[in-house]
Amino acid sequence: MSQSDKNFDYKHIWHPYSSMINPIPCYSVMSAKGVYLKLQNGRKIIDGMSSWWSAIHGYNHPILNKSLKKQIKKMSHVMFGGITHPSAISLCRKLISLTPKTLDCVFLSDSGSVAIEVAIKMLIQYWHSLGQKRISFLTIRKGYHGDTFAAMSVSDPENSIHQIYHNILSKNLFANAPISSFHKKWDSNDLVSFQKIIEENSSKIAGVILEPIVQGVGGMNFYHPKYLKKIKILCHNYNIPLIFDEIATGFGRTGKFFSFQHADVIPDILCLGKALTGGTITLAATLTTRHIANIISMSKVGCFMHGPTYMGNPLACAAANANIKILETNQWKIQVSNIEKQLYKNLTPLIDHPYVIDVRILGAIGVIECSRLVNMPLMQKFFVNNGVWIRPFKKLIYIVPPYIISTNELNKLINVITQALNDSSLFL
Repeated sequence: MSQSDKNFDYKHIWHPYSSMINPIPCYSVMSAKGVYLKLQNGRKIIDGMSSWWSAIHGYNHPILNKSLKKQIKKMSHVMFGGITHPSAISLCRKLISLTPKTLDCVFLSDSGSVAIEVAIKMLIQYWHSLGQKRISFLTIRKGYHGDTFAAMSVSDPENSIHQIYHNILSKNLFANAPISSFHKKWDSNDLVSFQKIIEENSSKIAGVILEPIVQGVGGMNFYHPKYLKKIKILCHNYNIPLIFDEIATGFGRTGKFFSFQHADVIPDILCLGKALTGGTITLAATLTTRHIANIISMSKVGCFMHGPTYMGNPLACAAANANIKILETNQWKIQVSNIEKQLYKNLTPLIDHPYVIDVRILGAIGVIECSRLVNMPLMQKFFVNNGVWIRPFKKLIYIVPPYIISTNELNKLINVITQALNDSSLFL
């Protein structure tokens, strides 16, 4: 990449969560293979983020690449309205076989945020078909569901990255986030706030939406499985559909194929994305029950009113099929288990560090909660200079490495985090 290209990028290209006046520095990646990103200067750095949870098998995986090459020789895209194709049929068949048997209707879209939009629209149209105007959703604080408007409206209105939009978003209902953590004792008081809200508003709630077990960008909190069980019971008692947002956690990240399996409960709608294609190309899916789909289809409108241009993209579906083929070997179980054991062994001792409030580990997720805000640009530069790619935010330093990462590579990530904690200049 030339200096001219770098200057152009700096002046004209708006990167995620960045400023056009004083943008966060970007690092030029020229190629990627396995767990390594190769920078312009030839340096290889270990990716500890799996490209935001998606590249679970690393980069340039031969099976994923082969699937894309094979599909592109046939067609890269074709509209999904009035047309179908083998890659989409195969993918939907696989998704139905992998998920609870009640989730047998699949709506494909092109990003996780859109999958959430689709789920929310489904339930609004579902209740409209039943002659009821229900447009409010119930969720918990510290949640994050995406950057589009309906997704923002069910993300924490005060402590999320979307606070600036709070006054123009649809008003939804927020219960207190559970305090009982995944590995500790269940406290029934966690349910009080949620139960009170659902009891007082049951006639106007269109649905409940949750990130099961793991709250992502809202704080990387891992809550107790019993909380999820109790929420499911309340939703059943009040006949309110339950949406699970598995966009970040699906496909093995928490040690279960889906994180809701830790609680042995089943949602009415399930949203998938990120790792669906193994990090090769964007794709998402919203699965729902035949009951919800039929109610929507029997309305005066007669159909579900949504249809993205790139819905069911053949390339993306082919990649997703190949990704699931890799996962079906069940190597991911061993890989994630080994990552979790190593994180417990080598990351947990950092709890005694003076800058560390908490260390949280679940599956292939490791979280350090710091007592001070990190200086993101400076810490990012420190990580790159020391051979790793980790993107901290607020007071959190976390890693979600590719499942294929080796013991030595994971140790490198942990060791560099330790070095960063020892450098006070990297904190605000």
